[in-house]
Amino acid sequence: MPTRLTNYFLRTLRDVPSDAEVTSHILLVRAGYIRRQAPGIFAWLPLGLRVKAKIESIIREEMAAAGAFEVHFPALLPKEPYEATGRYDEYGPAMFRLADRREAGMVLAPTHEEVFTLLVKDLYSSYKDLPLTIYQIQDKYRDEARPRAGLLRGREFTMKDAYSFRRERPRSRGVLPGAARRLRAHLSNGLALEYVIVKADAGAMGGSKSEEFLHPTPVGEDTFVRSAGGYAANVEAFTTLAPPARSYEKLTPAEVLDTPETPTIQTLVDRANTAHPRPDGRAWTAADTLKNVVLALTHLDGRRELVVVGLPGDREVDLKRAEVAFAPAGVEPATEADFAAHPGLVKGYIGPWSPDGAVLGEESSTGIRYLVDPRVSDGSGWITGANVHGKHVFGLVAGRDFQADGTVEAAEVLAGDPAPDGSGPVELARGMEIGHVFQLGRKYAEALGLKVLDENGKLVTVTMGSYGIGVTRILAILAELNNDDKGLIWPPAVAPFDVHVIATGREPGIFEAAEQVVADLEAAGLDVLFDDRPKVSPGVKFGDAELIGVPKIVIVGRGVAEGQVELWDRASGERTQVALDAVAASFG
Repeated sequence: MPTRLTNYFLRTLRDVPSDAEVTSHILLVRAGYIRRQAPGIFAWLPLGLRVKAKIESIIREEMAAAGAFEVHFPALLPKEPYEATGRYDEYGPAMFRLADRREAGMVLAPTHEEVFTLLVKDLYSSYKDLPLTIYQIQDKYRDEARPRAGLLRGREFTMKDAYSFRRERPRSRGVLPGAARRLRAHLSNGLALEYVIVKADAGAMGGSKSEEFLHPTPVGEDTFVRSAGGYAANVEAFTTLAPPARSYEKLTPAEVLDTPETPTIQTLVDRANTAHPRPDGRAWTAADTLKNVVLALTHLDGRRELVVVGLPGDREVDLKRAEVAFAPAGVEPATEADFAAHPGLVKGYIGPWSPDGAVLGEESSTGIRYLVDPRVSDGSGWITGANVHGKHVFGLVAGRDFQADGTVEAAEVLAGDPAPDGSGPVELARGMEIGHVFQLGRKYAEALGLKVLDENGKLVTVTMGSYGIGVTRILAILAELNNDDKGLIWPPAVAPFDVHVIATGREPGIFEAAEQVVADLEAAGLDVLFDDRPKVSPGVKFGDAELIGVPKIVIVGRGVAEGQVELWDRASGERTQVALDAVAASFG
């Protein structure tokens, strides 16, 4: 039976939703695919469920071809498995926590590694049972601080997460290359999404290595870098090439000079060039200065700690990179209250040294940890704060005049920075994560006691891998990519229907002809959406068809009198006349 718009649960909108920021969000709401329930939480309507099911079907076919078995876990789970792996605390406020009527702690699962591990532990005990790959397509819940952009960043989302269980550690050089190949297959067979595979930070998932599959898009939330020589990484996983240490035996002593009204790097550079020019005649630049940024860390136990990050003055701290560097602690810029509680930090003139001794560092007068960017290598000289209002130190040398407590990758990555593998300068781009592969190793198996007996009867810990793909995020990206100024234009593989038939006009003969066209199309095995609304104008019907985005449309109208209907290709905009009795054959 065809799906008829006279009784289909669908209402389209003409106006742009007030909370929608990106194209996919706007069109999916206007076309009746989803409806907002709360920030980052959406109800799925019949059209949306159809597209979602098509994407899931493609993924299931690929997983079956790979020999994986589908399971399904609940979203509501006990907290104890997450406590055993430490992730109950590591996830922090991103994890939804609740208690049942008996006050037992529960969570809405942000991800399911723990219960996958426990399931295999419960059922398998011998090396002969392995290798094994199981997966699920299930909803996840994360309390995002800034849910935005519709399905691209939600608090509830659907993922396919698969896990491999092996007796031995993988011997390959890559990160789960088999899993990566299967993930590539998902994206190539039917979904047709452009992607870049980049080195990534494993985050709360853990494990030794991970790779992200990013779709390049201006609305992407991730910044990644790539070089002409093939290097690619998420900025959080980018590692800085540190310059080699230099000798400082012949360098002149550091000197404290007056620099009034220079609380910013630019005012400092201007003052230095005017009042304290370089002896070699070269102008001072921001890269000659050592900027010291105060960050506040919130640890899992609630303790607040200040750290100071020293980095070249031509760069800013990238908070995302800082969050990775200091994880699992939360990171934010220090507040005025933090400065008031630490009078040794002279805002605008902070530095690691003064003529009286070290000011920053665990062994210093303030006791505040001091970490530097890898570019601040031994023997490098800097202009930096003297910890006195209106004064800076010139010629302060790392390794000679001050010692940092360590290095930290917290500075922003800039276009032109050298790739760490020596493959040339990098360029920056924006992307949206659609898949992630992890080499989990034995993190979860060791924490939860997943062992099997080997051929010698000895217990060995199982090695795990993981690869996931964002189902609802892919749907949103496909909507983001496939549209025009009228509405959606779905790729045929994921369109909610194969063909959209529109009956225009009021003559009974038109509707009778449309019924015959629909019957012929269904007999040919096509899934048909039939706009049979009798009192709706052709303009409204065409507008709805453009908005809904079924890629092939059949218009049954006045041409019926001459035995003709019109085929409309939404992607190309081309319209052609076809004989009434040849419509189904034209779709062959």
